[in-house]
Amino acid sequence: MPVVKDEGASFWGGPDRLRGRRSECATLDELISAVRSGEGRSLVLRGEAGVGKSALLGYAMTRASDLRVLQVVGVESEMELAFAALHQLCTPMLHRLDRLPAPQRDALTTVFGLTNAGPPDRFFVGLAVLSLLSELAEEGPLLCVVDDAQWLDRSSAQVLGVVARRLMAEPIGVLFGTRQSGVELRALRELEVVGLRSDEARALLESAVRFGLDTSVRDRLVAETGGNPLALLELPRGLTVAQLAGGFGLFGAQALSGRIEDSFLARIAALPEPTRMLLLVAAAEPVGDPLLVWQAAGRLGVGDSAAADAEAEELLVIGDRVAFRHPLVRSAVYRSATPQDRRAVHSALAEVTDARIDADRRAWHLGTAAAGPDEGVAAELERSSGRAQARGGLAAAAAFLQRSVALTAELERRAERALTAAQVSLQAGELDAALGLLTTAETGVLDEFQRARADLLRGQIAFAAGHGSDAPPLLLKAAKQLEPFNLDLARETYLDAWGAALFAGRLATAGSLLEASRAARALPPADAPRPSDLLLDGLAQLVTEGRTAAAPMLRRATDAFAAKDLSLADNFRWGWLTTVPSNVLWDDESWSTINARQLRLARAAGALARLPIDLTAHAIQVAWRGDFTEADAVIAEIGAVTDATETRIAPYGAMLLAALRGRQTEATALITSAAQDAADGGQGIGVQYSRWASSILFNGLGRYPQALAAARQACADAPELFLSAWALPELVEAGARSGEQHLASGALDRLVDATAAAGTDWALGLAARSRALLSEGSVAEALYQEAIDRLKRTLLRPELARAHLLYGEWLRRHRRRVDARRQLRTAHELLTAIGMEAFAERARRELLSTGETVRKRRAGTKRDELTPQEKQIALLARDGLSNPEVGARLFLSPRTVEWHLRKVFAKLAIGSRRELRDALRGAES
Repeated sequence: MPVVKDEGASFWGGPDRLRGRRSECATLDELISAVRSGEGRSLVLRGEAGVGKSALLGYAMTRASDLRVLQVVGVESEMELAFAALHQLCTPMLHRLDRLPAPQRDALTTVFGLTNAGPPDRFFVGLAVLSLLSELAEEGPLLCVVDDAQWLDRSSAQVLGVVARRLMAEPIGVLFGTRQSGVELRALRELEVVGLRSDEARALLESAVRFGLDTSVRDRLVAETGGNPLALLELPRGLTVAQLAGGFGLFGAQALSGRIEDSFLARIAALPEPTRMLLLVAAAEPVGDPLLVWQAAGRLGVGDSAAADAEAEELLVIGDRVAFRHPLVRSAVYRSATPQDRRAVHSALAEVTDARIDADRRAWHLGTAAAGPDEGVAAELERSSGRAQARGGLAAAAAFLQRSVALTAELERRAERALTAAQVSLQAGELDAALGLLTTAETGVLDEFQRARADLLRGQIAFAAGHGSDAPPLLLKAAKQLEPFNLDLARETYLDAWGAALFAGRLATAGSLLEASRAARALPPADAPRPSDLLLDGLAQLVTEGRTAAAPMLRRATDAFAAKDLSLADNFRWGWLTTVPSNVLWDDESWSTINARQLRLARAAGALARLPIDLTAHAIQVAWRGDFTEADAVIAEIGAVTDATETRIAPYGAMLLAALRGRQTEATALITSAAQDAADGGQGIGVQYSRWASSILFNGLGRYPQALAAARQACADAPELFLSAWALPELVEAGARSGEQHLASGALDRLVDATAAAGTDWALGLAARSRALLSEGSVAEALYQEAIDRLKRTLLRPELARAHLLYGEWLRRHRRRVDARRQLRTAHELLTAIGMEAFAERARRELLSTGETVRKRRAGTKRDELTPQEKQIALLARDGLSNPEVGARLFLSPRTVEWHLRKVFAKLAIGSRRELRDALRGAES
């Protein structure tokens, strides 16, 4: 769609306005104005090919002439080259890399191939790009324009999506033009660009045709193009005067983009053969480098004169860069070429691409040029895959390997490469591609070890796909097959199978915990047990022989994973599974130590794929410790990470926190959603966890029959590992309060068995509290006092507060009002300070029954006025983190952190960071 230059053709606005785009231009003007004033903005222009997205982006760049503008154009043939578009964006800023924090600088230099420091997390790369852009924006407002975003390589699209979502207080605008929004851009504000209104479309059509049009023909053209500007300008060029005059020979029922492409094809077909070949070279060369294009064209016998006809037809422009008039021209040229011509062009481009400078692009050209199996090219592609993995470009690595597999003739080597490609595709999240490559491998020549690896991959893919109940039997089968070849790998696979079976829980169709445990126990003992061997042996013994027998091995595993010299690999490989022994042993201190270190290492490594899992475990732990402020901050951080990575994780931390607070509406919504998602994914542990949270919620609200039902479900048909054991005190309390003594008594027996072997204050304190509920007289009183004494020595303040509450309720029912008030007052103060609103209300009502007047907690403190993100930033700043450090934690620029802190200071009526600690403490009290 052309910019209207002459006064007569402009229906409104100045000479730089676009015909019929008043609203769209106003939106762009508003965005640019916001950026000028220091506010970060992003916008996706989405619409079909030819509708005018590029023209609108050009308009924005014209209007932003006083801003610094960076431009990126996606190229279809470059989609498999990792970080190609990002390199295009950042090249003008590479001299500023030394101004970034070292981890961010290392991330960018690695993905651009300047250093080899191991693959960084792609979202850590996003933070580095955000910092780089923010650094540039310190000198003045900045506009980044990304056209043809549907053709960005996946790694670049993910990073640019992260950057665009994190803009707040930076004078940076990011505009995307795309035919359809991929998952990377879906969370961004979007403007749909549609065809012109009929009157504008008719005017544009008449401006493109140099003679009078029959009204019916004109209206048919407008209707059939849907007002698409490029179609209105391009399609009439392929029709004769007679056809246009009478309406004969107009296009049939073909997709509009196909019609436009056909129009381009008709014009291309009329060009001389050397010109067509030059166009094909330009279409296959993604960078738009004139030197490379002419060198490759020369090898194909194309002379300099070939460009004249292409430029005269307004199909191609050759200047500092080689550019097509429209992306549809490029695709029309490339798709219409014969396979033989395409191979010849890619071969010529490979010959002129310097392997020392761009080995991967050369390998890609060679792979595309190959007509059949070629071991030399397949090996080159395999090496390129390794380089892509080192840079963190897993999607590109998978693409290189997939092409390598296709070019491998020897069956054994083809099968091995297909297995490797399936593994990399799994790591890249390309699960369908991974399954397809597994099928390719299995139709080839595989030995028994390779077949075991294939089964292992199938199990891992099932688990990654959320098919929780399908994974355990696949992993068990793989582990059994691996035993004769690699016992260490077999043991690791049994541990994976055990974890998958725990995850599937009661929804497992096969491959249960018992099967996995029996198989693991049948293995010969490890000569020099690794931490993972201790973990497997302890967990397997737990299921087959019980807690008492397994306790020594579980303690060894707990000590191994709590040890300071534990390797980074062991920390990352086993994740949340390493906390199961401490949970089984009711060891709150070891649980805290292991989880805190995993979280610290995940943050330090920028391991964002696993960070939400570690954060969720931490949120559960700090909520149960009664530190709701910290839990809120962790939950907000989970939101920041999942927003940055466009991932989802079950809201277990938020669910437990809402249940402990007693906020029924919020908790019920979270519980219902999480339970349904878990059931749909075959993840029984999630269903069980939801029922446990429900039992806490309803016990707090004093709705004991509902608490009883939820607790029974949480404890049903599950071995006493940790979740079912954690739910037993809820079942005892709900049963005792509902008059279901037999249910409470049965749950108590199970709880005593589950806690006896642990011997910790957490375990014995909960057991004493639960036994007291079903005891009488001095025995009950002694048990309540024992529970309080033991729980005081743990980290779990909510459990201590509940012990005081239950003891106070017991004393009041025994008409010991003075003693009851003392316990209930302590309970009320603790519960109120923690924020357990429903339990605190229970204590308040009991106090009223003793004759004591208790005021309800006043609502709306200054602290409550802070948003979750403001709370999180305030807490991190309180703990001494600098703005860049806070930004690195939350994927925000330092400028945005400063902007939030100013709002925090205003709400808390303070003037500096030094005052944060007292202000936050005072607002909580």
